[in-house]
Amino acid sequence: MQVHLIDGTYELFRAFYGAPSASVEGREVGATRALLSNFANFVSGAEVTHVAVAFDHEIESFRNALFDGYKTGEGIDPDLFSQFPLAEDATRALGIVVWPMVEFEADDALAAGAARFAAHPGVERVVLCSPDKDLAQCVNERVVCWDRLRDKWLDPAGVKEKFGVPPESIPDYLALVGDAADGIPGIPKWGAKSAGAVLSAYGHVEQIPPQPGEWTVKPRGAVRLSAELEAARDQALLYRRLATLRTDVPLKEDLSALRWGGPDLAALERLSSVLGSDSVLRRMRAHVGA
Repeated sequence: MQVHLIDGTYELFRAFYGAPSASVEGREVGATRALLSNFANFVSGAEVTHVAVAFDHEIESFRNALFDGYKTGEGIDPDLFSQFPLAEDATRALGIVVWPMVEFEADDALAAGAARFAAHPGVERVVLCSPDKDLAQCVNERVVCWDRLRDKWLDPAGVKEKFGVPPESIPDYLALVGDAADGIPGIPKWGAKSAGAVLSAYGHVEQIPPQPGEWTVKPRGAVRLSAELEAARDQALLYRRLATLRTDVPLKEDLSALRWGGPDLAALERLSSVLGSDSVLRRMRAHVGA
């Protein structure tokens, strides 16, 4: 069997900026309508049997206590932010397991779920449904990333081809080059090519020799790169910690709980009133023969 784990926060953002606006009694609901329809289509597919969706119930996490510059909810459109709880309700109404993260982030829940369920003897593959480069660190022979919008897949070879490093070096890669989406600034002068070249040789930040003359690879500007890293090695290690996903998130559901058994039609009917649309309710009734 396959287990599909979905980045709900990404899907809600994508729906908000890609779907028409819609208001019901002064409340913006367009993104939730789009997300509900998207997820309904997804679980109706024959290949989907076990699924869960992770959301950032709170934008801030334990990482904000580690680094003041880490991402916050500042700047998020209020019409989007107000739909976070509604999106979780919509997902539950479809009968999908929801992981609402507070101390941790949605990506941590996906990483923890991938580690747990990939180890299950009955699971052939875990599919992480997200284009987020953070999740590339989770990829192995039984875990892949899938960008559903572009239908692009990443297995271990794909991660190496895209980033120049294997999955286990992705946190180090992000520490060096930075990740603007998460507020990780990276190390000055380090870019994708230099980080890929050096990490392909050494794997992790602490294993990079302090003197550029000791490097077995010679990226352009090696002397300057080395100087910048030595001036900020502690910061690089902190950035790697920020970029490293946690696999110890306390997820209570076992594999059987992730089996999709159909929607909660009563909850979906109530939600339809809130959203001002019953199109998904009608589709789901037809799907289950109700």
